[in-house]
Amino acid sequence: MTVPALDLGGTKFAAAAVSSGPLDPAAGTVSPVNIPSWRDFPLVKTVEETLPERAVRLAGDAQCMALGEWWRGGSGTARAMLGLVVSTGVGGGIVLDGLPYTGPTGNAGHIGHLAADPGGPPCPCGATGCVELYASGPNMAAWARDQGWDGPDAKHLAADAAAGDVIATRAFERAARALAIGILSSAVLLDLDHVVIGGGVAAAGPTLFGPLRRAVKENAGFGFLRRLRAEPTRLGRDAGLLGGAALVLNPPRSTP
Repeated sequence: MTVPALDLGGTKFAAAAVSSGPLDPAAGTVSPVNIPSWRDFPLVKTVEETLPERAVRLAGDAQCMALGEWWRGGSGTARAMLGLVVSTGVGGGIVLDGLPYTGPTGNAGHIGHLAADPGGPPCPCGATGCVELYASGPNMAAWARDQGWDGPDAKHLAADAAAGDVIATRAFERAARALAIGILSSAVLLDLDHVVIGGGVAAAGPTLFGPLRRAVKENAGFGFLRRLRAEPTRLGRDAGLLGGAALVLNPPRSTP
């Protein structure tokens, strides 16, 4: 997809947006679950020192992805949208009536840490059975290796699943079920009408989206859940960049 050019009206770009999470907007720090050495890392201060005299906005990476997709990815008619990044971790961002919803602490959307199985294994976040433990690329590959698969990573796992490997296919079905639980739990709470999914695991295309759509359809109880659309990102890696630009330029508006 060709992304429309941004019209800055000749204004000099004088701000930066950075993304990670979980985050503390007041302190300007981030504590990514999958980067233990970055506990309370002063990301805003670090960027300010690198880019002096520029305002710095901080938001979650999946929040930026969701906002970018709503703004420039063709999702602007959605009243309640969830953007998912399924990669090394599983993160989410929410856009309601054209406005990002980040919550009181800036951390709304951590769908990867909803419980897919309350009796499941412990998660580094401190909870148990989180969606991320089943659906992130590294965790999918680790589970498959425990079952006898001998590949190196999620990219090869996707290729083997597409070729019909039984264990690789089961890994994607297992991930899809966990993602469906997270999506439907969010949809019940927020009355979502659109879910956009990006990230390295989502690049598997039908290998992920086939079992995911089946799992969502099979488990959608209420009638309003059955109108939910789950689609791959149209913007790819640019979604997060455009979402960061949207935070700085503040162009999104509420839908009618």
